[in-house]
Amino acid sequence: MAAPALQQPSYLLANLKADWTIKPLHQRCNEMSKIIDDFPAKELHAIFPWLVESVFGSLDGILSGWNLRYLQARMAEYNIAVDFLGPSGPMMKLVYKLQAEEYKYEFPVSYLPGPIKSSIQAGVLPDCPLFHNKIQFPMSGLLLLNPFEYYMFNFASSLIAPKPFQNYPPGQHGSCSDSAYFVLVDTYLKYFLPTEGNVPPSPFSDTMGTVASPAPRSPSVPYVGYGGHSTSLLKRHITHQPSVNADPAAQEIWRSETLLQEPFMPSEEHVLVVRLLVKHLHAFSSSLKQESIFSSPSTHSHSSPLEELKRVVVQRFVQQKLYVFLQHCFGHWPLDASFRAVLETWLSYIQPWRYTGEKNNTQADGQNRTVPDKWASFVQENLLVYTKLFQGFLNRAMRTDLVNAKSALMVFRVAKVFVQPNLSEMIQKAEQLFLEPEHAILQRQNRVFLTPSHGGSFLSSRQPMGTDSVFKVKSHVYSLEGQDCQYNLMFGPDLRKNVLKLIQIIAQARQTAKRISDHSTEMAANNSFLSWFSVGSSDHNNTFNGGEMDDMGEGVKKTHEFLDKALDYLCQIFRLNAGQLSQLIGNVASVDDEGASKQLPDCIPSENGLLLTDLGRLQIINGLRRFEIEYQGDPELQPIRSYENAFLVRLMFQISSFINARFGDHMEALCSRQDLLGSTGRHYLRSSSKVAEQWRKSPVTRQMRERPQRARLSLRVLASYRTLLILLLLYMLFALLSFSVLSSTGLILIISFLYELLLNFLHEKLKTQ
Repeated sequence: MAAPALQQPSYLLANLKADWTIKPLHQRCNEMSKIIDDFPAKELHAIFPWLVESVFGSLDGILSGWNLRYLQARMAEYNIAVDFLGPSGPMMKLVYKLQAEEYKYEFPVSYLPGPIKSSIQAGVLPDCPLFHNKIQFPMSGLLLLNPFEYYMFNFASSLIAPKPFQNYPPGQHGSCSDSAYFVLVDTYLKYFLPTEGNVPPSPFSDTMGTVASPAPRSPSVPYVGYGGHSTSLLKRHITHQPSVNADPAAQEIWRSETLLQEPFMPSEEHVLVVRLLVKHLHAFSSSLKQESIFSSPSTHSHSSPLEELKRVVVQRFVQQKLYVFLQHCFGHWPLDASFRAVLETWLSYIQPWRYTGEKNNTQADGQNRTVPDKWASFVQENLLVYTKLFQGFLNRAMRTDLVNAKSALMVFRVAKVFVQPNLSEMIQKAEQLFLEPEHAILQRQNRVFLTPSHGGSFLSSRQPMGTDSVFKVKSHVYSLEGQDCQYNLMFGPDLRKNVLKLIQIIAQARQTAKRISDHSTEMAANNSFLSWFSVGSSDHNNTFNGGEMDDMGEGVKKTHEFLDKALDYLCQIFRLNAGQLSQLIGNVASVDDEGASKQLPDCIPSENGLLLTDLGRLQIINGLRRFEIEYQGDPELQPIRSYENAFLVRLMFQISSFINARFGDHMEALCSRQDLLGSTGRHYLRSSSKVAEQWRKSPVTRQMRERPQRARLSLRVLASYRTLLILLLLYMLFALLSFSVLSSTGLILIISFLYELLLNFLHEKLKTQ
């Protein structure tokens, strides 16, 4: 689709727009690749914003673009899109081609994340240096971005922009980790933050000069930072943006820094991308050359910019933002299984030793290896991520249904991570350092904390080697929580009480899971073919089939396994001996005995029935008590069961309705008698006593309790396959004894009447005693 060189950009753009909607994706990409190769940057400049919007969708969500988030590997367009947008693909080639000419593109401030947007609109430069020298004056509500920044801003926004559901073709919903968007994020991270070698240079650096970086930093000019609690003294007004000279050494990695500073908003899909970023950054940082790790600060200037970036990338770019992000998620995420994505992101960040590239990170017996001592510094610099977020998870766990296998798994996962040998000792040591007296800090009164908020250049040297661990831990805590923070020790008495409470909840959940397992086994047996030959309960309220019981039993088995191991790990972490654990579990067993387990949750009576209290809700969530939920409607009108014949159910209902309408008054008079006939009639024709007994176990409204119960005949039992099988066997037995069909029927009616009469007599005797 090449056009003459003299063709105006407007014609080129018009032709592209006309063809874009009618041609298949592979043809569009091939033609666009040729255009990018053939046309100069001046003409490509006009089509770049349109092309970016066509790929990623519009910022307002009206246009969906290529739907990269829902483009799965099984789809034909997947490889085409990934190849076109890859780091070495035609789209990035276009970006570099425009970057060499220093073109600028406008991005609306209104589509930035809320805190950054509010800061800019208030006239305060955001802490993130990515936005420095991007603001137009007077305030126009637009950022001026270079092509690479514009591309990455739109790429990030496509993850969080509102997309109309109807724009997604059917069948495009699948695993987030298999989508083209997720794969591209992974590819960009590996390309722009390589663990080996350097970032590949721009393909235009040789022929068209060095690709310009956006307002490079100067080591002599410190940035306001990466702290989340920036005070007014640290804020710089937008009108005071500094003008700095280009740092040639930084040209190599500015794209890497831009990728890291992209803003995100919380969502489950976004969390998966954040976890991918965390895992790659740990691998990226761990790839720092050994000679660089042990070099003195004076030799840092001789290291390559990429090696210096590896040295500071986690602390400067990720630590504060991820802490605030996770803290928000821990406090606001729904109490369901989707929290697993947030949990695994947290656990990935606090275990950087898993991503060092070293093999055999676990011992042969499956137990975790001791955390190497070299990671003590990381624990100290991230103390709050370990301790305060652990407290946040503890609060969530105590409000979660731990009988659910997925919730039990999350408790097990956290306990398994913190039980790693040497980790709890590192955390305790860091807490002791934080509690050290202030004299260690006063000795350094002529210098300020090197918090992220005061960190200078991204590539400036780290803290002096003489800076002790006390200073490091206090700097971390105060920079994230402020100078007046009240730190709650992870191994202090307050948190220990919550841990003991969680252990009790776990023990209660185990007992509840055992009761459910026993009940499911019993119900599965009752539903088996052999139960037809027994006189077991034919409870109409049992709605579980055998398959559901098997699944429930398997889930309960997993719950037991996860909770047992979690209990063991928690006892190791917080040094609880077997006697203390037995006492805690014994207290639970004494309270939650068989009688207590059948009690109703804590309720208060009202005009509309029972209302749950806060205590009652907690009892239900943790499986301590439950309502016996049973069918409360007309027994004759309840759904047809799997053990009933649908035709016979309807036939018996018609016959019963006819008899009840014809002889209802006579049956009511019979039931009102106080003699043996009245007792027998009430047994066969009225079930009010059984209903009242059921209502005591389940919350019902006053209208239901006051509903009159009239005498009536029910023949629905004759539609049960079990009843039919028993009748067939009895007729066969009487036939062997030479009884006729009529005689057999009479004998069956007499036997049934005498059996029910005996049961009724015994029931009345028990009531009078």
